[in-house]
Amino acid sequence: MNKVEDYVRTIPDFPKKGIMFRDITTVLKDPDGFKLAIDQLQSFLDGVDFDVIAGTESRGFIFGTPLAYNLHKPFVLIRKAGKLPAETVSQTYDLEYGTATIEMHKDAVKPGQKVVLVDDLIATGGTIEAAARLVEKLGGKVVKMIFLMELAGLKGRERLKDYDIDSVITYPGN
Repeated sequence: MNKVEDYVRTIPDFPKKGIMFRDITTVLKDPDGFKLAIDQLQSFLDGVDFDVIAGTESRGFIFGTPLAYNLHKPFVLIRKAGKLPAETVSQTYDLEYGTATIEMHKDAVKPGQKVVLVDDLIATGGTIEAAARLVEKLGGKVVKMIFLMELAGLKGRERLKDYDIDSVITYPGN
């Protein structure tokens, strides 16, 4: 296998009928698949001037920390509300049924720092948009958003049209 999508397992009708669930655990459990995923994500950062990599809980941590390590950059956690121990800033965003809140430490990003946001998936774009708002509240600038997978049918890229976005795999549906 020589493409990341060859390592992604598709499970039909999960979690409900009509959904094609894209399972990344098969990428992670194969050293060649995981290396390929990290290498391709890292290639999106060639020539990008940035100071910090930030990832959303929890799969953004999985893909963001190897990038930070490889590129000798700090890694910042963006977590669900109430999970970080020091003083935080928070951002609430809409879900299909209700709202969610994410947080990051107030000292995680300094004014003027250029930040790359990492997650496994861009679907509607709500979570990563909230993450970008957190960075911006602290005076940082989001210079790139990178994802392993994109569900193009959910139009997250359109929602985030003001940001530079790349994804390794793009699936046309939702």
